Amino acid sequence: MDRVPPAIRSGMMSAVRGRDTGPERLVRAAVFAAGYRYRLHRRDLPGAPDLVLPRYRTAVFVHGCFWHGHSCPRGRRPGTNTAFWNAKLDRNIARDRAAVAALRRAGWRVVAIWGCTLSRGVTRLLALLDRQRHDARWRSFIELTR
Repeated sequence: MDRVPPAIRSGMMSAVRGRDTGPERLVRAAVFAAGYRYRLHRRDLPGAPDLVLPRYRTAVFVHGCFWHGHSCPRGRRPGTNTAFWNAKLDRNIARDRAAVAALRRAGWRVVAIWGCTLSRGVTRLLALLDRQRHDARWRSFIELTR
């Protein structure tokens, strides 16, 4: 049973946005502070990733646990109106999987950062980018010395 009247709940749900969320802004700030430049929500890529680092062919999705069906306490499905919520969240998960598969087929690295593990996800993303930056510099050195 919902503790909030339907009209207020509707207003709360319509206020939920898919762009420029708090977790997304934190990831963007950390990536920018580390010296990486990115593009936001490129509509020409499957799933319009939250951050795209074209130089490293890396797409980053910042997922909210509830909306994207994470298996943590924050991702718990509602106990009321279960048919509606199960269908909606299952569609979100299927759409995410299709976007990731299409990006990988196109040669992109895909990183998903979950809201519940934000700091760990950012740390891993920066480590991945540092490795890619180092590898790119090493490859260019090898190409220049041939």
